[in-house]
Amino acid sequence: MIAHMPGALIPYLVPYRVAEAVTLALALILAAALGTMGYRRWLMRRITPEERERARRSQLVARGKMGDASVLEFREGLLFYTYIVRGVAYTASQDATGLTDRLPPDLSGVGSAWVKYDPKNPANSIIFSEEWTGLQAHKVG
Repeated sequence: MIAHMPGALIPYLVPYRVAEAVTLALALILAAALGTMGYRRWLMRRITPEERERARRSQLVARGKMGDASVLEFREGLLFYTYIVRGVAYTASQDATGLTDRLPPDLSGVGSAWVKYDPKNPANSIIFSEEWTGLQAHKVG
């Protein structure tokens, strides 16, 4: 008989609406907490530019093709060089600030060198790294 009375079902539905609201609120709090934890973990694991450059040099040492290059100049921590791959001339520079111990003390005698480059992207190249150097010391006279 209660079912025939208007509004008799509303008291039975109120606990379900509250339960749904609480469940939704808990789900949102959980999602926010997981998102915050994931963002903080991503920030901590982010690769620094120096690490990214070191990985690029290591990959070129391991998988790069070797070719001839000409060292143009060394200025303000940058080594400028040029090389030719499949008829295309490339002029590039390499930052030497973190690798100065790998450079010869006098670069005036260095004219030719070896370059390692990515065969799929020849503009991606190096003259020296932590594990390898393409600089050749020439004696004059």
